[in-house]
Amino acid sequence: MEARQTTKAVILARGLGTRMRAEDGTEGLDNQQEAVAQTGVKALIPIDRPFLDYVLSALADAGFERVCLVVGPDHEAIRAYYTQEVRPERISVEFAVQQEPNGTADAVLAAEQFAAGDSFIVLNSDDYYPVEALRALHEADGSGVALFEMESMLAGSNIAEDRLKSFAVGEMNGSGMLGRVIEKPDEETLAALPRPLWISMNCWRFGPAIFDACRAIPLSARGELELPDAVQHAIDVLGEKFPVAAVRAPVLDITSRRDIAPVAKRLADVEVQL
Repeated sequence: MEARQTTKAVILARGLGTRMRAEDGTEGLDNQQEAVAQTGVKALIPIDRPFLDYVLSALADAGFERVCLVVGPDHEAIRAYYTQEVRPERISVEFAVQQEPNGTADAVLAAEQFAAGDSFIVLNSDDYYPVEALRALHEADGSGVALFEMESMLAGSNIAEDRLKSFAVGEMNGSGMLGRVIEKPDEETLAALPRPLWISMNCWRFGPAIFDACRAIPLSARGELELPDAVQHAIDVLGEKFPVAAVRAPVLDITSRRDIAPVAKRLADVEVQL
């Protein structure tokens, strides 16, 4: 019998940071922020301290004890920071290497040894999730997903409305289960969906079956193994059920340089304890 709670979290930190590296005319970055932005390693963008520290602190607040950072082979800065500069006491930090940037499902596969047959959650390294969402997945039973109400995102997130409307939307069935994830919905599709709209911010709870799903899917049109495709395969083919944790609280996103100042403002009063 699977334990109800999980203490493991996988954070996808392999991204190339193309938009963060791009000069976009943003002013007001300090020298350290500018230097890290040029590397594209969004998790280390300094907001008094590296952005990822806030994510790890929220995970510890939600009850998680072990984190696996999926990084690239050249991401020594992240590894050095968490093994040499700081030593988290509330949560342990481990690493898995995704050799090539072959998509989010491929990144999850890199953490299979860390999961070791246990349930675990998956989230992005460039998003700060509300503790209530993380705690809901911590206390869930089996697989699951946190979806975020569009209106709450518009009211409290730093993500502009036009960009937010391009995000994936989760469609629930009458039993409160995820039916499908709709990637980059057009205006007609959005208009036809019931209200409220529920945004997917890549915040999942998985069991071992997700690895079979990640291996079973074909490459997407972008030539990558995409995690939403793996989830859909798990639902449609493997019979996995994904209860939805419907969250009416915003997620903060740090994709580009223009996100740094507004995210820093919203995190100003957040206490970090690692």
